[in-house]
Amino acid sequence: MPFIQTVEYQTDRPDEVRQLMEEWGRQHPAPGPARLTLAEDRDQPGHMMVVAEFDSYEQAMEHSAQPETGAYAERMRHLAKGEPRYINLEVAHQET
Repeated sequence: MPFIQTVEYQTDRPDEVRQLMEEWGRQHPAPGPARLTLAEDRDQPGHMMVVAEFDSYEQAMEHSAQPETGAYAERMRHLAKGEPRYINLEVAHQET
């Protein structure tokens, strides 16, 4: 069953966040997310959300255990104002 993790945070450095996401998209270790999306709230500039879609919870946990993933998360945390909010979602229904 697919699994989604979201990371929500506020930043006053959105350009650096975009650059880091582009770098991560090219370099993240396998098995990585099937899809990785960075979105910014239109009504609250600097309010960002990362959506990582995985094929399974197990794949997500394997990815999270990689040292490169931890290093990336730490770099992202330094760009955030306050602590990021992580949400782990089991997909209950999905249409393509």
